[in-house]
Amino acid sequence: MDILAAVVNEAKGPFSLETVQLDAPGAGEALVRILGVGLCHTDLVARDQAMPIRLPAVLGHEGAGVVVAVGSGVTKVAPGDKVVLSFSSCGACPRCEDGDSAYCMTGPALNYAGRRKDGTTTMTRQGQRLSSPFFGQSSFASHVLTGERNMVKVADDLPVELLGPLGCGIQTGAGAVLRSFDCPPGSSLLVTGAGSVGLAAVMAAALRGLSTIIVSDPMASRRDLALELGATHVIDPAAEAVEVAVRRILPDGCDFSLDTTGVGDVMDAAIRAMRPRGVFGLVGVPRDPRSPTPGIGSAVLMLGHTIRGIIEGDSEPDQFIPELLSHYRAGRFPFDRLIRTYPFDAINEAVEDQHHGACIKAVLLLPDTTP
Repeated sequence: MDILAAVVNEAKGPFSLETVQLDAPGAGEALVRILGVGLCHTDLVARDQAMPIRLPAVLGHEGAGVVVAVGSGVTKVAPGDKVVLSFSSCGACPRCEDGDSAYCMTGPALNYAGRRKDGTTTMTRQGQRLSSPFFGQSSFASHVLTGERNMVKVADDLPVELLGPLGCGIQTGAGAVLRSFDCPPGSSLLVTGAGSVGLAAVMAAALRGLSTIIVSDPMASRRDLALELGATHVIDPAAEAVEVAVRRILPDGCDFSLDTTGVGDVMDAAIRAMRPRGVFGLVGVPRDPRSPTPGIGSAVLMLGHTIRGIIEGDSEPDQFIPELLSHYRAGRFPFDRLIRTYPFDAINEAVEDQHHGACIKAVLLLPDTTP
């Protein structure tokens, strides 16, 4: 079928809205009409080829919408169901069987290769293969094919068009606190970077009852919002060194530190702000994966720090996304305050606004009727 998709044709190039062709759902696949899709930093890392997915490609991995049709063997959802799409995992490897599907042993191939397991793509353009699916979805499109494990069914009365970021960025930040760190009530946390991932961590820390929640970000508006969402202190890193500011608040340093920036100097400062045996979490994807973080080695050796790489907040989407939605319904996890919506054809404007800090989390809305 013909669909509308935002195609990346060249490294660092703009997204181009084009009519492309989408396969019919095969065994284990569902056809989903996308109503809203979040714009994530990882999409831009892939566009810029720091994550070397083959171009041309259709990216997007924070999709949400309505199931249109299902292929053979799909029992989890039915046509008409509202769903949030998340990352791909096989469900059969030792990591998946242990409940660690974010670390699925075939996860890199399933999420980043831009191909099905058999080497085919879900989308083509006049016979040319387009890298798809990305994260098992490629949801910068009016319709996608996705696997059964990618989908989380949600209630009809929820604003499904806004829920896509729960499938990646929001669950990553919240999961870092509630799953990866499992921060105990009364502990302390430093978050560097007050984007959607960092602010989701702040909301989760407030939910968990941490005593001290410190946020460092150069933008005053984001620091103000962090305070509204539960941060107890904020730092302007342009005015004061992060480690100095943290130790003014917590002389012994913080228990946990979460970096969402992927910037080496920021990570070094965050590590220096921790108490001995502190836990440091990395979720920021660096634009240059070769960028050094010279303080990590000595910190681990001299102070016994634990360094945690965190993927998707160590979450199982089928359990964690409903948990977050229950907190949202109760007014305890207002992730929608991070969102600014854009029409799908304003995707390049949304990229610029998010890059320059004019919005925290851009969500692209698809029209009700699409090609």
